[in-house]
Amino acid sequence: MANATGSRTAETAGDTTGDRGDPPPPGISGTGRIRQPAALIRLLTGLAVISLTLLFADCARATTSGLAEDVAAAAALVPQPLGGVVAGLTTAALLLLPGFSAAHRLLRTAADRRQVLQQLADGVLAAVLAYGASLAVDLWIEGPAPFSLVTALTQPLPGDPLARTQPVYGYLAPVLAFLTASAARERRVPWIVLALSALAGLAGGTATPTALLLGVLIGWTAAHGTRWAVGTPDPRPRPAQLLHALREAGLRPVTATPAGHDRYLVGQRDGRPELDVQLLDRQAVAAALVQRAWRRLRLRTAPHPRALRSLRTGLEHEALVSYAAVAAGVRTHRIAATAELGPDTAVVAYERLPGRTLDELADEELTDALLADAWGQLALLQRRAIAHRALVPSALLVDAAGAVHLVDLADGDIAAGELVLRSDIAQLLTTLALRTGAERSVRAAVTVLGPDAVAAALPLLQPIALARETRHALKRAGLATATAPPAPDLLERIRAEVLRSRPQAPVRPVRLERLRPRTLLAVGGGLVAGWLLLPQFFATESNPIAAVADADPFWLVLALLAAAVSHVMGAMGFVGFVPERLNFRNAVLVQVAGSFVKLVSPAGVGGVALNTRFLQRAGIPTAQALSSVGVGQLLGLVLHLLQVGAFLYLTGVETENSELDALPFVVGGLAVAGALLAGVSSVPVTRRWLAARLRPLTTEVLPRLVELLRNPGRLAVGFTGQLLVSITLIACLYCCARAVGQQPGFAAVGVVFLVGNAAGNAAPTPGGAGFVDGALITGLTNLTSMENGGAVAAVTLFRLLTLLLPVLPGWAAFSWLQRRGAL
Repeated sequence: MANATGSRTAETAGDTTGDRGDPPPPGISGTGRIRQPAALIRLLTGLAVISLTLLFADCARATTSGLAEDVAAAAALVPQPLGGVVAGLTTAALLLLPGFSAAHRLLRTAADRRQVLQQLADGVLAAVLAYGASLAVDLWIEGPAPFSLVTALTQPLPGDPLARTQPVYGYLAPVLAFLTASAARERRVPWIVLALSALAGLAGGTATPTALLLGVLIGWTAAHGTRWAVGTPDPRPRPAQLLHALREAGLRPVTATPAGHDRYLVGQRDGRPELDVQLLDRQAVAAALVQRAWRRLRLRTAPHPRALRSLRTGLEHEALVSYAAVAAGVRTHRIAATAELGPDTAVVAYERLPGRTLDELADEELTDALLADAWGQLALLQRRAIAHRALVPSALLVDAAGAVHLVDLADGDIAAGELVLRSDIAQLLTTLALRTGAERSVRAAVTVLGPDAVAAALPLLQPIALARETRHALKRAGLATATAPPAPDLLERIRAEVLRSRPQAPVRPVRLERLRPRTLLAVGGGLVAGWLLLPQFFATESNPIAAVADADPFWLVLALLAAAVSHVMGAMGFVGFVPERLNFRNAVLVQVAGSFVKLVSPAGVGGVALNTRFLQRAGIPTAQALSSVGVGQLLGLVLHLLQVGAFLYLTGVETENSELDALPFVVGGLAVAGALLAGVSSVPVTRRWLAARLRPLTTEVLPRLVELLRNPGRLAVGFTGQLLVSITLIACLYCCARAVGQQPGFAAVGVVFLVGNAAGNAAPTPGGAGFVDGALITGLTNLTSMENGGAVAAVTLFRLLTLLLPVLPGWAAFSWLQRRGAL
């Protein structure tokens, strides 16, 4: 904003008129145009809702068709001549509405006609885009779209059963797009006309409820898409407006000089103190809408996002926190005035505090007295249960006398909870430690707050609880010492210093996350997988549920036995790669417990964590435990690839199909792998990335493997277990297929399982739910002679035996191992 307003500062520098009651200066904003993030968010929201509306109309055809039929039956009670007259009048009013709105604005606007003309041009562009989008949807639905959408979105016209209504109703979309994009101020008349037009369409039988909804959504989406693409006039005020608003608030400003983004330095007459004016506008507030909403949803200590408040509510909150801090005796900015500059902008005027922020001070200026003063100011906030929430270097202002002022309280809270107050202590500990070191920061905190209060903040001393700026500073500090010998992390050094004064302090981090990203990913992946998988159960000629119910008991028992033996083989494959002696019974129970853990973690993750924890509890150091699990994973991957090649070869032998010969697959796979490796190695960035990923393999896993080579017997047990665990699970899937009356080849089933299991391990859903099932069904259908219904039945039975049935025994094994201290 500094660029937009800097050229206009001179015109206000000598303004000394301005008593209260002066008329406001003409014009409302700058001549520039900006892209508002809120418009992009609304555009994406509109596109998502349109897609969901079409999806719902297709999937819930009975509901949408029934609703349309009910509306048509009610419309039949209206006399047709009357309905036609009303429809004609409302259509004419709808078409005249944009012209009426444009003329009304031009006639009533005495100034800034250029801006009004720009907004009207934006409205015309949005109307054209909305009309084109409506026409495109009509052509798509009447052409390549599924016929189910035609029946869901349209109905026969009254008196002409061969003709149907439009999928998107009339001119509703372009008119609504024009009114929204042109920022029409009239509210009552346009909405009355739009509502009457919609009711007339329903009464005349020329529109369905879904067609009306699509018209509104397309118009609204096109308007905000246009506003984001071409931008909107900058809503931020000119300096003359700012000065006028401050005069109306009882101040006597004479100059307004830009002092940064959305900030002004305002001088006053008669020797009054200068003002530091902060602008609050919807564009700046909405810029961080998604980020702040996600942080609020994810963290227990996140502040209430300003983007979710109205502008007035945000203004009142900032003033309230500032007044509360002043009442608590904290040195901070004092509010001189607050004012609104229209529906989209407000200002907060603070008495200016000359000084420098913490990051502007030299190291020698950061004395112990200054640190103690900073902690003293925070202690005043803590005593009144006021949370600052943003104690970064720019929030600590040091005046000429060396006194610390706490500023930028916009995100603060009054009557804050204990968790948030302790988070402030952890934040200030880290902020000061980044400049002065952990020892001085902790010593000053303990001196002022006491060791108990500082120790209580240790569970909050974790990166996720710190401000974004602080997390970036910690990363930069870590990179700065990347070439030096390994040194303790700064947060660890702070913990160590606190524990010196209070050894019994709790150090276990408090769980601050309400929702983890991987949980959201797992839920989303599960919903997508379920959406893709459920139609398989109802769209097949043979009912898979009935096929499972009628399964052959002999093959069913064999499948159950193979599933049970797979846990024993898994234990062999696990303990064989651990040089230390382990309790084999407990190792088997750990594999059974993994069946329970898979339901609460993505496939391939829970088992690794469980095995590592078992080794740690068995007295093996963490580094060696991770290395042993890594050796098992590495050799398991090698055996997996070898098994795929072997079963591909056997599949070609079984079917005498040259297309399934293993040689082309092996040669092609090696060629692709070699090309990828050469490509990655030839680019410096990707070469460094690959080296970083392989460093744990060369420094930890390979030395552990060399140690295992000294005990070939144990290594043979590991290889055998890794090999047989796949064979037993393949046998289980094969027996499930035979149990439901199918007769696939064993080798083909092996290929399908190995490929499908690999896909499941990469899936984000618990146990690979949905992804493994879909991959196995697709593989059995395409690689064997099984029909789709038989493949669904076989996979359903297989997943029942290997995923769902072991859950209860897995929970019992998990609980038993925990009680025995093995986990």
